[in-house]
Amino acid sequence: MQEMEAAAMLQVQGLAKSLGGRPLFAGLELSVAAGEFVAVMGESGTGKSTLLNLIAGLERADAGSIAVGECALADLDDRSITLWRRRALGFVFQAFHILPHLSVLDNVALPCRLNAMPASEARSTALAMLSGVGLAERSASAPGELSGGELQRVAIARALVHRPQLVLADEPTGNLDPDNAARVLQLLAGEVRRRGAACLMVTHSQQAASVADRVLVLREGRLQAP
Repeated sequence: MQEMEAAAMLQVQGLAKSLGGRPLFAGLELSVAAGEFVAVMGESGTGKSTLLNLIAGLERADAGSIAVGECALADLDDRSITLWRRRALGFVFQAFHILPHLSVLDNVALPCRLNAMPASEARSTALAMLSGVGLAERSASAPGELSGGELQRVAIARALVHRPQLVLADEPTGNLDPDNAARVLQLLAGEVRRRGAACLMVTHSQQAASVADRVLVLREGRLQAP
């Protein structure tokens, strides 16, 4: 356990958060190592998406600390958190959130451009990432021309293209059929491990959770073994 904490890319300690006067978390603890894929399950309303929002700096905790790598979120103001999020985080969402007015290539290149990478380098980096997820031949396509499984592969490429320290995935296979879901999960897990990012996924799906290195359950404000 001490070895895991020493190598942790994500470290959450003593996290507390209440919504509308109702406590969601009380002393929540979590450690995720570089290259590790952790799934969080739990009933609706237990705060799984709120946990992701807190880790992403989209919401502030009432108490406790969150650190990604050497960065402690409590030390950052709102602008610094925005810049940190662009650089250090990747997101994979259930609803894909692919921009319809951009090509597949430009969607994937967007995180690189937001981090001030020159356009030509951003596009070549994005193309290499698309090749890695098997979609290089669709780089010029409009998102509306792709299937759901292909769109989720684009979302994974976009989440990883700028080599983030941490990837957050919120029900990433909720809109996919079982075959596409299995392929997407294997791709996400493989790319996370290959690139040495830490990944935290929240899901209701036992199939999705089965791909993770560890599965935790959010209940009564804490993360526990199943």
